[in-house]
Amino acid sequence: MEIFKQKQVTTKSGKEYTLQHPGVRNVTKINDRVKNKHGINSEEKICEEMFKHVVVEPKLTIDDFEEYSEMVEVANKAYYFITGTPDPDEESKDSADDNK
Repeated sequence: MEIFKQKQVTTKSGKEYTLQHPGVRNVTKINDRVKNKHGINSEEKICEEMFKHVVVEPKLTIDDFEEYSEMVEVANKAYYFITGTPDPDEESKDSADDNK
């Protein structure tokens, strides 16, 4: 059995979420599913896929969020995590810490 990497993230509002990488094959499947008929990523589909397959604690759906900005921030952090893309929020935090 394969154990997938997990990551704790905290949003600007201070809420904590646990992300779990679903595996490389599943990331490729997710990337295929989130595209619309023109090959462009759909925000709603990305959010649904991230909350279904990546955000493991707390378990949420789009409808559980009260704030749009919180929903997008969590989905973006999850997508950055599974694709290996640097999170701009973490990079700006790191550079701010370096300047202290």
